[in-house]
Amino acid sequence: MAEPDRPVPHRPGAVSLFFVAKAGVFALGFWSWLLVLVSTGDGATGAHVLAAAGAVTTTLVGVVLGVRLALQRSAAARHAELKRLLVDISWNAFAAAGNAETSGTVVPFPTLPGEDERGARERVSSVFDRGPGERPGGRRR
Repeated sequence: MAEPDRPVPHRPGAVSLFFVAKAGVFALGFWSWLLVLVSTGDGATGAHVLAAAGAVTTTLVGVVLGVRLALQRSAAARHAELKRLLVDISWNAFAAAGNAETSGTVVPFPTLPGEDERGARERVSSVFDRGPGERPGGRRR
């Protein structure tokens, strides 16, 4: 369920819902036609086979499209929840960076002990820090 202060997540499937309903209407029509043909008491004819094949086919199509629609909706809900979670994580990280002096409920990212930003930058050599003909690691050609 969506919270009242947050927008409703995108719910795909308006077109899929139309096709599920359309397949249901066709299946209902074929099943009723087959019921009428069977109730008349005639022998099995081509119309019986056509009605039975149409009823089974449209029922299966409706079920497959309904399952696909349900999977799309649940995937959309999971995606919306994942986006909310990422926004909450980034907001908490932003808030923790702004309130670094105070103790907060946000756990900071782990760092190696005794390593500050300047020390890490001095250990990494850049291409521009090397002299001409100098290779990484201080070796020459």
